Amino acid sequence: MQYMTSRQKATEWSVTKRMVNYWCANGQIEGAYKEGSRWWIPVDVERPGEEECLRRMRAYTVRITGKKSVAVGIQDFEALRRDQMFYVDKTDFIRQWWESGETTTLITRPRRFGKTLNLSMLNCFFSVFYENRADLFEGLKVWEEKSYHKLQGRFPVIFLSFAGVKGTTFEAVLRQINYGIVEVYRRFERILDMSRFTERERQDFGRISWDMDASTAAQSVRLLTDLLYVYYGQKPIILLDEYDTPLQEAYFNSFWDEMTAFVGAFFNNSFKTNPSLGRALLTGITRICKESIFSDLNNIDVVTQTSTKYETAFGFTEEEVKVGLARVGLLDYREKVKEWYDGFTFGQRRDMYNPWSITKFIDAEGIFDIYWANTSNNKLVSSLIRKSSKNMKMAMEQLLEGEMLHVEMDEQLDFAQLEYRESAIFSLLYATGYLRVNQKNDQEYVLMLTNKEVKIVFRRIIREWFNDLDTGYGDFRRALLHDNIEEMNYYMNMVTLSTFSYFDTGTGRGNIDETERFYHGFVLGLLADLSDQFSIRSNRESGLGRYDIILRAREENGNSYIMEFKVFDRERDENMKACVARALQQIEEKQYETELVADGIARERIRKYGFAFDGKKVLIGS
Repeated sequence: MQYMTSRQKATEWSVTKRMVNYWCANGQIEGAYKEGSRWWIPVDVERPGEEECLRRMRAYTVRITGKKSVAVGIQDFEALRRDQMFYVDKTDFIRQWWESGETTTLITRPRRFGKTLNLSMLNCFFSVFYENRADLFEGLKVWEEKSYHKLQGRFPVIFLSFAGVKGTTFEAVLRQINYGIVEVYRRFERILDMSRFTERERQDFGRISWDMDASTAAQSVRLLTDLLYVYYGQKPIILLDEYDTPLQEAYFNSFWDEMTAFVGAFFNNSFKTNPSLGRALLTGITRICKESIFSDLNNIDVVTQTSTKYETAFGFTEEEVKVGLARVGLLDYREKVKEWYDGFTFGQRRDMYNPWSITKFIDAEGIFDIYWANTSNNKLVSSLIRKSSKNMKMAMEQLLEGEMLHVEMDEQLDFAQLEYRESAIFSLLYATGYLRVNQKNDQEYVLMLTNKEVKIVFRRIIREWFNDLDTGYGDFRRALLHDNIEEMNYYMNMVTLSTFSYFDTGTGRGNIDETERFYHGFVLGLLADLSDQFSIRSNRESGLGRYDIILRAREENGNSYIMEFKVFDRERDENMKACVARALQQIEEKQYETELVADGIARERIRKYGFAFDGKKVLIGS
């Protein structure tokens, strides 16, 4: 059988390549198979039916409603529609989810990707609290489907969020969860005719309080679904936002076992052994491993970032961003916007944008900045990388240099393995949005930093490692800029003595190349704050070889620096001075100054330094 690419088929069928890939991923093209990142399609296969094609094409229509002003931080669908604020229509997700037929669905996306707003949208569409509120959906995509009009406002919906749950003890976190549950109960209490319940049911209702114990809290949502099913004659819908926030708090504050036991019981009661449940949708950042909390849930439909389901429901597509920028007069910035905020991949969609960053950019009237910075996730990522092995730190350097990593990774995150399995750290970095999948083959993922915004955030995290340590690294930079080699040696040894307690610097002849890369990455991190004064270049060709680091002065008469790193080799170096001499000799023999001279830098303005490392000891010479 002969095959052709999806691009070739797209030309033949007069549709987009993305549409053909979508059909392939959803099993709509018989005989199509995927090899690496490319779909191969039988030459003689028929195009999917015209009706199906048109239905799918409608999903790509970009619809933006409301005024030009954006509502930054508003995650309430009713408020957005009521105040006619800027809104990218995602209501087709209502149809997609409803027609999936799944009883329980978990969708994971990075922070600030519209998860809460989409759940608020579902709540407004289905909940009895919004009966006869067609005005919220008129003019939007879901309202074009006449059959969905009769579903609006017809179901009891339990909408619960764990997003703001924080605490340093299990009791503190449980209390905040209880507050959220009590608020849901109170909302229904205000509209329910309590006289229709039995005395026992009213007593059960009254047992729900902010100080209820874990056992009662774990059964509370199940109890409410029972009561609402009896009252309305409709099985309730449960919407749970940011389900994994309490688990992250538990990991940080050492009450993991208590919290996983509670969440496991809560999920079992609410989603598995619950005959009163109609449908349930959970959202979160991470997909916690099944053994932790999902061991009893065999019926859950898990939709991760690599799943083809709901590809465009969370985040903005490239088409949506272009239309949005044009609407507010910022279309001229689209290429730079792509560089800064594009790069997320969901399923087959490779150009997804962070909606928080885009709306903040529009609100700031075209100012490029770091809008996505996530303090809580930064804390976790920074902590894990600081404690990680030398190999992991070298991997971080590769990422900052724009390189791609080939790693084995499981999208299912096991918090218990974070501190000793590097694949778990990559899973976290991917789930939280720092890394994107460039290619996937079975369990091997090709990963890279998502975009410019993320790269800057990532570099800040590395800088914070040094800020947290009172090591004099700022003094080292000042000594470097003043050509004071004595102080450079003093402060660099102070830095390594203090900092390398966190690092595995490696020993043994076989590790020398690897260890040099580690020191290289470490010094590169120390120099990151100098980027406003220097163009910092690393591992590039110049002259007859590849230098380690060059700092090219941005000011016309400023000094520029060439640095070469060597690890003390007992078989080659008589002492540390000989090791420094070997580094300096390489700078001269390989003519590393060629690049600077070609840039117009005077030779007398070029400083050359050799670094010799031996564990925590450093010697610098010129």
